[in-house]
Amino acid sequence: MPTDLIRYDLLAQDALRGVVRRVLVDAARDGLPGDHHFYITFDTRAPGVRLSNRMREKYPLEMTVVLQHQYWDLIITEHSFEVGLSFGGIPERLLVPFDSVKGFFDPSVQFGLQFEVAGAEGDKGDVGVKEITPRLSADADAPAPSPAAARRDDEAGAETTDPSAATTGSTGAEVVSLDKFRKK
Repeated sequence: MPTDLIRYDLLAQDALRGVVRRVLVDAARDGLPGDHHFYITFDTRAPGVRLSNRMREKYPLEMTVVLQHQYWDLIITEHSFEVGLSFGGIPERLLVPFDSVKGFFDPSVQFGLQFEVAGAEGDKGDVGVKEITPRLSADADAPAPSPAAARRDDEAGAETTDPSAATTGSTGAEVVSLDKFRKK
């Protein structure tokens, strides 16, 4: 197999992280339009992630935050976003580099992206991007969360997720990897 010296996989991943950045820039400037809201999963161990010791102890590997009703001071830079959220009634400020983002999902339109974070445990050095319609449940056989469950998650501010659960939705969507389109 020929060696990809251009690293299209990394370029595609950067471009799709740019989609996440652009959506957050628009949300920070104009608010969330219609029923749009976002589940953002990130690696809490990644360089540059800033969260309180309490949150780091509670979510030692990854964390999913919900940006819907109860967030404030969303600030977007070229490389990260910062947001205020309430966890169990306690306000917290998070700084999340885009390189640490593992998943982005907007359930209002069933749009999702899943990223492999470089340096994450289990990473074999093969970077890819998968477009997904994930379930946001820790149980891979459970249905996607109901709107009421999504509201409860939003009130809680975060949930833990099992990355293997975020592969396909109940609509039968298929995980698509860049490797599928490469010539072998």
